[in-house]
Amino acid sequence: MDKDRRQRSYEEAQKYVREVRDFYGHLIAYICVNGFLFALNMVTSPGNWWFYWPMLGWGIGLSIHAFNTFGVMRYLGKDWEEDKIRKLMGDKEYDSYRMEKDDEDLYK
Repeated sequence: MDKDRRQRSYEEAQKYVREVRDFYGHLIAYICVNGFLFALNMVTSPGNWWFYWPMLGWGIGLSIHAFNTFGVMRYLGKDWEEDKIRKLMGDKEYDSYRMEKDDEDLYK
């Protein structure tokens, strides 16, 4: 079972690293595209500022992405619940409970 726990831990860490990588990709795209839109706005209609509208809309989406990756949802999600249960029960009691539960789920 120790190997299974390490495997799950590795998979959770790998999932988090992918989420962070995806967020930074999103951030880079946001900066590049909005920089281009700003330059385009400066060249085509410098007296009429419109570039901030797509920047604002996309910025809201980027903020939600950041919030989901780094923010409160990370601390109130399933992993957070499991960590709190483990702390309340104690490591040994929690591990034995999880092994029993995993065995029950295996035979369902």
